[in-house]
Amino acid sequence: MKKLLLAGVLCVLGTNGGNAQEKSGHDDAMEHVVVRPGMLKWGPGPASLPPGAKLAVLTGNPGKKGAFVMRAKLPDGYKVPPHWHPSDENVTVLKGALLIGRGDTFDEAKTEELPAGSFMRMSKKMRHFAMARGETILQVHGIGPFEINYVNPADDPRGKDK
Repeated sequence: MKKLLLAGVLCVLGTNGGNAQEKSGHDDAMEHVVVRPGMLKWGPGPASLPPGAKLAVLTGNPGKKGAFVMRAKLPDGYKVPPHWHPSDENVTVLKGALLIGRGDTFDEAKTEELPAGSFMRMSKKMRHFAMARGETILQVHGIGPFEINYVNPADDPRGKDK
């Protein structure tokens, strides 16, 4: 299966997504990073995600080794087909709701709704899929490089006309 940079859910983010850290003069060598909502620079999602997602990197670079924190803004009804990551995925729902399911086939009836304030951790290699209910904002953190591997190569949006 193809490895996709989600910048890397979710690595190309460091370059394709807005990076509030770079825009505000922060770097990983600093002890204290502050990112206020107005500092977020939302950019289009990377080619590894279906069209429609917007991303902002708060600290780190999801495409490189090391810790990162990023946000994803998903429109209502946005779907991420079944996929898995070679590292753990940690997600906090900040706004809206995320419907999350496990397995190799997207089945909305088998999802669990995570409303704003919810947290989930998907272990590396766990196959899962997701859908946004209402405009949904997620905060994703972990150890990069953060990659996505689609269960069905036909679901891989890279190279498809957007």
